[in-house]
Amino acid sequence: MKALIMAGGFGKRLKPITDDIPKPLIIVGGNPILYWQIKQLESQGIEKFVLLGGYKAGKIIDYINSIGYTEKFEFSIEPTSLGTAGAIKYAGHFIENEKEFVVVYGDVITDIDINRLKINEGHMAALSIVPYKSTKGIIKLSENRIESFEEKPFLKDFWCNAGITLLKNEILDILPEKGGLEADVFTKLAEQNKLSYTKFENEYFNAVDSHKDLEDIDRDLTSGKVKVPKSALKND
Repeated sequence: MKALIMAGGFGKRLKPITDDIPKPLIIVGGNPILYWQIKQLESQGIEKFVLLGGYKAGKIIDYINSIGYTEKFEFSIEPTSLGTAGAIKYAGHFIENEKEFVVVYGDVITDIDINRLKINEGHMAALSIVPYKSTKGIIKLSENRIESFEEKPFLKDFWCNAGITLLKNEILDILPEKGGLEADVFTKLAEQNKLSYTKFENEYFNAVDSHKDLEDIDRDLTSGKVKVPKSALKND
């Protein structure tokens, strides 16, 4: 099975870092985000990768060559910004012989095991979902006072997409030429009862959306909070 790594975004919220490098090459825990993703996926049985690139894709290709992974990677470079769904559609010829394939967003650090993802019969995709963490402090009110204040808790009744998805090959037929996976594909599959999920309640998950996220992830990688394969601890 192949893994597609989505690496075409501009990373505008991480400027000025992304003025010079694309988001997957930002250093956290001593290595680029992409490094951690490759090592995690390799440890779970992935041997072939397709990089879906756009912004500064040449630098990502240079990095992959520099760590000796040229033979394991194929590259699909968008001619223009196509969105996550469009980028997969554009790369369809790389996965046309794959019964199923994994898609990983290129800004995610996680120790989620992709082998736990299963697509139900009649469905077209399976999402990894994690408890939603509030971005604000949550206040509980009594009649005339604040009863409790909890800083950015996990909201156990709400779940979010962790950005790691198992897809059936047939989904290529319904992907738009341009558009997003979540807004243009997953919403429709959910309405059609064709979208599976696996809950990951205790695994580490964080997406690099801000400079604060970079600080948090860097700390979590270096402190051992993220479960990483032994091979990833050897700086290639």
